[in-house]
Amino acid sequence: MNDKHILRELAKEVAEIAALPQQEEKRRLWRNLNKLSPSRPMVMIDQICWNELNHDGSLDLICKNDDCRNFEQTLRRQLYQWKHFPVDMVVESYITVPKAVIDTGNGLDVKETMLAGDKSNDVVSHHYENILNDDSDVEKIKNPQISEDKDETTRRVDFAKEIFDDILQVKAVGVAPFMQLWDPISAYMGIQGALDTIIDRPDFMHKIVEKLMESFTSMLDQVEAQGLLLDANAQALIHCTGAYTDELPKEDYDPNKPRLKDLWTAGLAQMFSIVSPAMHQEYELDYVNPIFERFGLVYYGCCEPLDHKLDIVKKIPNLRKVSMSPWTDRNRGAEGLGSDYVFSCKPNPAHLAYDSFDEDIVRKELKDIYDACKDNNTPLEFILKDISTIRYDSMRLQKWANIAMEISER
Repeated sequence: MNDKHILRELAKEVAEIAALPQQEEKRRLWRNLNKLSPSRPMVMIDQICWNELNHDGSLDLICKNDDCRNFEQTLRRQLYQWKHFPVDMVVESYITVPKAVIDTGNGLDVKETMLAGDKSNDVVSHHYENILNDDSDVEKIKNPQISEDKDETTRRVDFAKEIFDDILQVKAVGVAPFMQLWDPISAYMGIQGALDTIIDRPDFMHKIVEKLMESFTSMLDQVEAQGLLLDANAQALIHCTGAYTDELPKEDYDPNKPRLKDLWTAGLAQMFSIVSPAMHQEYELDYVNPIFERFGLVYYGCCEPLDHKLDIVKKIPNLRKVSMSPWTDRNRGAEGLGSDYVFSCKPNPAHLAYDSFDEDIVRKELKDIYDACKDNNTPLEFILKDISTIRYDSMRLQKWANIAMEISER
């Protein structure tokens, strides 16, 4: 079989699934949740350890061409997930092709050492060297230059249409900006180096943050002006959760030139788990809130516990979803969010990594969170992510999915 035949057969399977009535039903359920009128809690599984799931060979890539292999991986993973643990995923009748956006970067290069526990897994540990030590280092931070290689974008689209056009729609997609400030800083300085600088050299840290924000804002301005943002109609996910909403895009939307206000964005400050609310406000929110104000809707948080910072988090412009990590006090979080925001629950992925899989522990965790949100009339979603390992036991994800849907649909 040649590459085109392989991809077309996979695409036909995806198209059949995308045509099922339940896809529109799932979109409706996501829209209900995202307008804070949920029919039930929603469930997603993302950021999966795919290296541990190819027990039946269905994830083997057999195409020869590199572009074809990229499409093949996307289609095979989509089909695998739909078969084994679909929960509330939506299968769309299109395939996306990234526009050839050229970004010259902000002038900084990360210096790091990596260590892998499982060489087949792309989840590795990092040790970062501090590259921002004085004013001369900060001056290296530049505003990027953004452009598009239109010929390359055309080539990519034409290549995909030749394969898929009578089976799946081909959509060229642009940039989906993600407001992460402190994850990059942790890579430029190391977490300890960054925290020490906040304490010992606060003015210097503000100087770093100001330069990085200037660079990020310049990038945003350029991709918006050049029509290189993601088409709002192709934004199916926001930080691993369903992004379907009746509120976006805004009025007078032009898909050829999306605006920031037509899109969701997400933000986080994971290394701020151990800083006070006042410092979180000073070094994160005071800088990023003007950016959030430019977007249509905002998802905030990731692994950092935010239940004790909700007074400041709820002041984020256009906020709709708040991440509630495994280290969150679920009752305080649900009470603090009330019915005004989505409690985006991150169940503990470590429960899938133990020597054996304990269904009772998983059921209790999800039920306790469900009950806390029910008691406070808080919209809820369960988002299992950051799954580093399932100990090569593919059934664990299916069992987790069954428990989550059982609790969600009861």
